[in-house]
Amino acid sequence: MTYTVAKGNQLSDPDQLADNVVDLRSDTVTRPTEEMRGAMAAAAVGDDVYGEDPTVNLLQKRSAEIFAKEAALFVPSGCMGNLISIKVWTQMGNEVICEDRSHVNLYELASMSAIAGCSPRPVRAAQNGLLTWEEIQPSIRPKIYYDSQTALICLENSSNMAGGTVYPTARVHEICDQAHALGLNVHLDGARIFNAAVALNEPVSRLVQKCDSVMFCLSKGLGAPVGSMIVGSRDFIERARVYRKMLGGGMRQVGVIAAAGLIALEKSPARLHEDHENAKYLAHAIAHIPGLKIDPASVQTNIVIFDCQSTGKNAVEFCDALHPKGIWAQDTALYSVRMVTHCNVSRPDIDRAISELKTL
Repeated sequence: MTYTVAKGNQLSDPDQLADNVVDLRSDTVTRPTEEMRGAMAAAAVGDDVYGEDPTVNLLQKRSAEIFAKEAALFVPSGCMGNLISIKVWTQMGNEVICEDRSHVNLYELASMSAIAGCSPRPVRAAQNGLLTWEEIQPSIRPKIYYDSQTALICLENSSNMAGGTVYPTARVHEICDQAHALGLNVHLDGARIFNAAVALNEPVSRLVQKCDSVMFCLSKGLGAPVGSMIVGSRDFIERARVYRKMLGGGMRQVGVIAAAGLIALEKSPARLHEDHENAKYLAHAIAHIPGLKIDPASVQTNIVIFDCQSTGKNAVEFCDALHPKGIWAQDTALYSVRMVTHCNVSRPDIDRAISELKTL
């Protein structure tokens, strides 16, 4: 079954980004703070391909320290970070186990197949998009030469398309332990790992302790304008650096954007709880709007996904009806609508969105 992207989700006119719009399509739409802009203008820079950009080097050092890993690498995007990680851990013809709704399976243009030469082995989690070892184990290929071999397990924390749900840390550790016992690596798509850490009230280093590699975004809830990081062992990062260059991700005086990433990394996690509170507030209100369905208890972080089928509109029609009212949302399935809270959405903005939802 297919659906059409709501016209409000792709803008042809930048002037539409008016102050009176409440943009809940994603936390990718966040804009850098004045402090970030100032740091970008004043950043010390060098040629990062030669390893000479001091601002990038500091960002990589701090990322490795915060995640308690040996090394880190700055990459242009989360998609590239995931692809590089998959490429490092696999060979052509391998399989990668991932959750059916995961970003690496649905939203990265089959890059693991087209570029890394691997096949996804999707597994549908029974609950909240969060895999268990019992669900993963049956999909691991036996060691038979004519079977495509399992090489990697990819987890996503928080789980975007499951509504921002968060893996219990003990479950991630168990999956890693079991995978390592079989000689398999575990990569974590931690695009929103800081949201998960805030929800669990645990440091990110604890959440990712046993993962072999982690990608996290600076440009979503943390508010930087561009960039992601991958962290892991020194050997992993050195191999990743080669693939970053191969994929065209070796940038030059990139300290001008790494400077904003440093501020995002150091300061933004402290305010993510506000986004979570706004998301829960929004979810509870939606639950009381006729025609809309959501379980507010399922909202753990900053993502709210609700069902609009009973309104008589599909998700595209629903988002398109909201668009002229200055409330922008994202269609994610035929009758599923996503709203994501972030640093550029205030509680009054949420109240306005709720008021407009009641009029549809």
